Amino acid sequence: MKITSVECYLGNFITVKVNTDEGISGFGEAGLAYGNCWEAAFGQCQDFAKLVIGMDPFNTEEIWEHLHRHTFWGMGGGVVITSAMAAIDTACWDIKGKALGLPVYKLLGGKTNKKLRAYASQLQFGWRKIIQAKDSLDLLYDPKDYYDVVKDAVADGYDAVKIDPVFAPLKPKPFGEVFSTQGNQIRGCYREHDLKCSVERIAAAREAGGDDLDIIVEIHSLLDANTAAILGKALEPYRIMYYEEPTMPCNPGVFKHIKERCSLPLATGERSYTRWGFRQFFEDRTLDVIQPDLCNTGGITETKKICDMAQVYDVGVQIHVCGGPIATAAALQVEATIPNFVIHEEHNANLLTKFKNAGKYFYEPKDGFYEVPELPGIGQEMSEEEMATARKVVIK
Repeated sequence: MKITSVECYLGNFITVKVNTDEGISGFGEAGLAYGNCWEAAFGQCQDFAKLVIGMDPFNTEEIWEHLHRHTFWGMGGGVVITSAMAAIDTACWDIKGKALGLPVYKLLGGKTNKKLRAYASQLQFGWRKIIQAKDSLDLLYDPKDYYDVVKDAVADGYDAVKIDPVFAPLKPKPFGEVFSTQGNQIRGCYREHDLKCSVERIAAAREAGGDDLDIIVEIHSLLDANTAAILGKALEPYRIMYYEEPTMPCNPGVFKHIKERCSLPLATGERSYTRWGFRQFFEDRTLDVIQPDLCNTGGITETKKICDMAQVYDVGVQIHVCGGPIATAAALQVEATIPNFVIHEEHNANLLTKFKNAGKYFYEPKDGFYEVPELPGIGQEMSEEEMATARKVVIK
């Protein structure tokens, strides 16, 4: 079998469709549709697509090493590079599963998890009641709103949620302005009113969910190490499941600093790429949970290796999922196989119409748990509607 062409799509998500001489096609995703890198990732997918024409999609190790070592920028090249590698790699695994008539998880060793616990993610942007009212995300300010949104998620069957209590500034601003100006960042000295606001939001979530609710606190690297440690210490009474990306992960030593000053379990991963990006975290044992983004850290091939490395250090895995239907399906395939799986991220953006319509199938948790797709391959394809409306470049 040989790769004959690669179709690159830029629509609501950045996807590729890898075609073969046997008429079997596979889908992959570059996980940079949020933030400000999607044009770069779309272009990088095209650049790397040219390098795999004529290769055998079954040789995923060879293709990964080829893109990693023979492209100059592949080694240590950053997220744009590894997102394109991920898109092509995932599509090749999809092809292998389809050709053999098997879901990808069986090619990775089979299930160790028969169903996957999920959490309702990013509740500072709302959940079902808020999102369905406008078919868009919102931004919550008042602690009472955090109470209500947790109740909404619990009513859907979730017993775990994730909230960023820092993202929304103290006073309401237009949604786009918060993203564009980043005026919500608190760095250096945590003023008492800022600390009180963040803690009250999490306290409201704890009250709404009761003792059995697991709460993940997300910071999106908005704080410096000292400020993150102060907030972490203040949140200790609220039994936090883990403290995600409390500061920028590029210097793992600062996570050790935070860990020494507060007792919360620490997590990071969406801005760490490949095995090399996670290595020091394992060796220092500063993380309790890693969150590699399969669509940004090199695809299924690389993510499985990162998860296996984590198991050596008794570190749990929650794959970061903030993307389209392809990203969700691929993550489920890997999570089904790994014994150190913790929980699956069900992002609230998955409730939007653009997400539901982008895939051929729509999967969602039932009573807070996912069933792993049993279709051959990753169990998902982009919809005809999504491909028809996206910008398309074909590499032959």
